Amino acid sequence: MNRDTAFSLLKVYNKEPFHLQHALTVEAVMRWFADELGYGEEADFWAMVGLLHDVDFERYPEEHCAKAAEILEQAGFGGRFIHAVCAHGYGIMPSSPKPEHQMEKVLFAADELTGLIGAAALMRPSRSVQDMELKSLKKKFKDKSFAAGCSRETIRQGADMLGWELDSLMDKTLSAMRATESAVEAGMQVLKTT
Repeated sequence: MNRDTAFSLLKVYNKEPFHLQHALTVEAVMRWFADELGYGEEADFWAMVGLLHDVDFERYPEEHCAKAAEILEQAGFGGRFIHAVCAHGYGIMPSSPKPEHQMEKVLFAADELTGLIGAAALMRPSRSVQDMELKSLKKKFKDKSFAAGCSRETIRQGADMLGWELDSLMDKTLSAMRATESAVEAGMQVLKTT
């Protein structure tokens, strides 16, 4: 399946700009990580998993990941892709398998963290990650009342799965979001005109 078809599928089940922006952000971050970690030849796969990881969340939050498996199978995605998407719900959703591949572990760790970083960016005068420092992000991470829906435990667990220090995961994800912020913004502008 090509990216345009995948994005069309995402839009069938997601209408809220917040969810669409999150999908574009995770797509871009996953592509960045694929390139950064030496999986450049799989970058399209990593990115598409990122794009569709929450395909079912807006419409079926109580059946998240289980419904995604149905939707993706009906759309013709294979078992590896479906496993990768569903693994990001490990420990949260009962039907989600444990992340096994490096890409699945990155998605598990970065999904929640991109939400926290995005929320922190909105609090800045610039409304951007470009001038955000790791020190500032760490303060927001420690403040449990800030972006309370972003599970700190999942982020920590993801860093552990990857064998990375929490600071390293945060720094890498912040770098990924800095590198891809303008592309995500451009994608959101395209959405507004279509």
